[in-house]
Amino acid sequence: MNYLSLDYGTKRVGLAYTINNIIFTLPQIDNNDKLIIQIKKIITDYKINKIFVGMSQGKFALVTKSFVNKLKTATNIPIETVEEAVSTIEASKIRPKNSKKLDSVSAAIILNRAISL
Repeated sequence: MNYLSLDYGTKRVGLAYTINNIIFTLPQIDNNDKLIIQIKKIITDYKINKIFVGMSQGKFALVTKSFVNKLKTATNIPIETVEEAVSTIEASKIRPKNSKKLDSVSAAIILNRAISL
């Protein structure tokens, strides 16, 4: 199975995917009105079978849940949420905080957690 992981944020979304259980990052994408269209293209291009979305704590969790519901409706692919606590902190140890790949490295960490369960 091929998996896609999203580190969902208000400005950007980090992306990582697996092929044969090897995790790769994709360039992060802007969170705008084209987000779901871009994710659907990634699903098609990489033959994604399941999506994992990092779930934060507190008020932003409600925003993420709303996004997950929209994505479920738009894609008809199984979607699970995964605890994303400290994934950005872990990612910043791998990539500098100002790196353009930080959010995607966070998505890779989230994906690793999901497939390691």
